[in-house]
Amino acid sequence: MTPSEQLADQVRFAVAAGRLGAGERLPSVREVAKGARLNPNTVSRAWRELELSGLLKSRRGSGMFVTPEGPAIAAAFRTGMVAERLGRAVGDALAAGLEPEEVIELTENACRAWPLGREDVSEKDGAAQPAAGSTLEKGESR
Repeated sequence: MTPSEQLADQVRFAVAAGRLGAGERLPSVREVAKGARLNPNTVSRAWRELELSGLLKSRRGSGMFVTPEGPAIAAAFRTGMVAERLGRAVGDALAAGLEPEEVIELTENACRAWPLGREDVSEKDGAAQPAAGSTLEKGESR
């Protein structure tokens, strides 16, 4: 996954989780590039990808904003990505010889073990979400 794809996914997850809402302005390309130590062209590619998907809208002279449809678009993306990952994990478990009931039990146990209210997950945990202090946190650079 390229850095621009990773950044686009971070924005999608931030919108899906409500850390960025409809109508909110994203930080400028320059601000994100500096804060994330990325080339500005990388950030521009991510913003362009998100604009083409309908999640962001450029307002000339004002910046990039989350569209009214953005939260629904981001939520659908998040659900699809999680369903794909979960499907692969279930397939691996079944291929390893576990019974469906065992897979369900393991999944339920994993859900119960997950810390409630945890909003950030590092990329090493397998999710592309901005961690606390990220340049995409709500309330920064609007």
